[in-house]
Amino acid sequence: MNTKKPTKAPFDTLLGIGPKGLKVYSSNYDSIKKSIKSDRDSFRSYFDNIWMGFKWQCVELARRWMYLNTGYTFEDVPMAYDIFKLKDIKNPHTKTSDTLPLHSFKNGSQRHPEPGCLLIWDEGGQFEVTGHVAIVTEVLDDKIRIIEQNVDDTIWVENQNYSRELKAVIDQDGGYWIKCECEKAKILGWVIQTQDASYSEKPSSINPTLLNIILRRIPENNQSSHSWLNVANEDENVYVKVMNGHKLTSSDEDQYKFLCISKSAEQELKRVSNELHMMFLRTTDHIMSNPDLLSHFSIPPIIWPKLQKSWSSQYNQMITGRLDFTMSNQGLKVYEYNADSASCYMECGKVQLKWADHFGCDIGNGTGERLQPDLVAAWKRVDGSHIVHLLYDDNPEETYHTLFMKECIELAGFTCKAICGVDAFSFDKNGNIVDADGTKVKIIWKTWAWETVLEQLRNANIEDCENLDNFLEQRRTPLHSPKLFDILLHEKIQIFEPFWTIIPSNKAVLPILTELYPDHPNLLKSSFDFNEDLFKDSYVIKPISGRCGENIKIVKKDGDILFNTDGQFDKKNYIFQEYFSLPKVDDKNIQISTFIVFHHYAGSCARTDPSLILTSASDILALRIIDDWEILADHKLP
Repeated sequence: MNTKKPTKAPFDTLLGIGPKGLKVYSSNYDSIKKSIKSDRDSFRSYFDNIWMGFKWQCVELARRWMYLNTGYTFEDVPMAYDIFKLKDIKNPHTKTSDTLPLHSFKNGSQRHPEPGCLLIWDEGGQFEVTGHVAIVTEVLDDKIRIIEQNVDDTIWVENQNYSRELKAVIDQDGGYWIKCECEKAKILGWVIQTQDASYSEKPSSINPTLLNIILRRIPENNQSSHSWLNVANEDENVYVKVMNGHKLTSSDEDQYKFLCISKSAEQELKRVSNELHMMFLRTTDHIMSNPDLLSHFSIPPIIWPKLQKSWSSQYNQMITGRLDFTMSNQGLKVYEYNADSASCYMECGKVQLKWADHFGCDIGNGTGERLQPDLVAAWKRVDGSHIVHLLYDDNPEETYHTLFMKECIELAGFTCKAICGVDAFSFDKNGNIVDADGTKVKIIWKTWAWETVLEQLRNANIEDCENLDNFLEQRRTPLHSPKLFDILLHEKIQIFEPFWTIIPSNKAVLPILTELYPDHPNLLKSSFDFNEDLFKDSYVIKPISGRCGENIKIVKKDGDILFNTDGQFDKKNYIFQEYFSLPKVDDKNIQISTFIVFHHYAGSCARTDPSLILTSASDILALRIIDDWEILADHKLP
């Protein structure tokens, strides 16, 4: 018996042609030269000048098929499995509400799949994280035939007009069941463009009570008096020194406390985080395509070309980001996206889990259990040098954050050099950046915000120069000591997070998000100028490039200042944002932060503070995921 696997075709190879001449291509990215992989624009797929997606993903094929078949299509979805939740497709040629209905049917439904419908897989197994979508071409009593992209990337058998067959069974009640042949994967069902909603899945919304956060305590058995972090590990050693002991929270009275959210809330955080991440990226693309919008970001125009080049070539070089939320029975709203140099990864992915082990907290599951494995997996995707330089400032929190990331990167197979400051670097005779050992720097992970680079360039009077690249090139001699901007803007160095992440991190993106998604339920309305119609109640004034909760004002609807913070960003431009308060638990305001790793949700943590605005000094409590009924039962308690 021949057990040899079929050979994968090179990327862009035509695998076969389905109904209506729909072409299916190979998505074998491993066959692409590294120099081509970085050219993001060449991976965009358009049909009839309509954006279909990135070549040659499964969702791209589904969107292209839908347009070819109906003239309508759907917008970007965070993951392929999110197609199962879509309710309509839109006419891409109009801005009106010209739509056609979609209905979803679970695997086993009495409404059978039909040629042309979309078959949807949930995340898991072969389709871990993203799920999968295929197009049904033929439906028989014992099998269906489908076409798909980004699965095995093999050329179809001669005269075959489909990718593969799946076994099917019709049960005694007339339900149609499709066998999923991928281990640990699951077929959700099929999506049909139809007016008939019979047997379809009904729209559901989360019970608002399930978004509440509750407080629990661990029985005290003197656990806090014993050491529980391993100080032989570099990151934990520094963390213990910063916290003045083995603590997750700085407050002695809170050592035995932890917070809980429901399983439904965690799923909602995951769904919304993935969706918002895509929205921030689509908005970034909109801004890059309309350069005049960059004037809102206080970025000197001479820097715009380098910023746009970063977006074009380094889209997939983003590793991490953090979204900050308020979550309660009043709703789930995002405040902002820290897509550049976010913190709290170690607290979420290591410390709160070790706290639970030591204190005997076996209630539910930790919200950070996936974070470190996902970080390791993301770094394994990185191509290039086996040496990663980690640059950080002389700051205790940045130090343990860097050492935690160092551990993740080393687990991914890299050799790391963690370096405080930039004094150890120099230019060689060829203009390359080298470290104190003479090692050429090729990959950098940093804690510095890109705004620090911009500030250095402003101080260097960069706006008086004609060309940024020429300015940087002239500095690349052994006679100059490299500044931070020389290192992070060097075209031969791969930076994490890439330069373009300054856009979704800048608060100026928020009013543009409001314009693009004016009625989105998870966004707070924002504007560049005060708007009485937009802000009928209290509002917040934020510096566009502020960090750590500095220089923020909460203003009541009568104009009185409810709360404000000082800081170093008082001379920055500001935006106005709708005020939506944090929930209060145990007399402290609770903010939920979710972590994005390589474009998907990877975990969450809870930050707490008695004040209305959280800062870098705010505390963290362990966050656990419990059954829905426990949250509902707590809500009913007197």
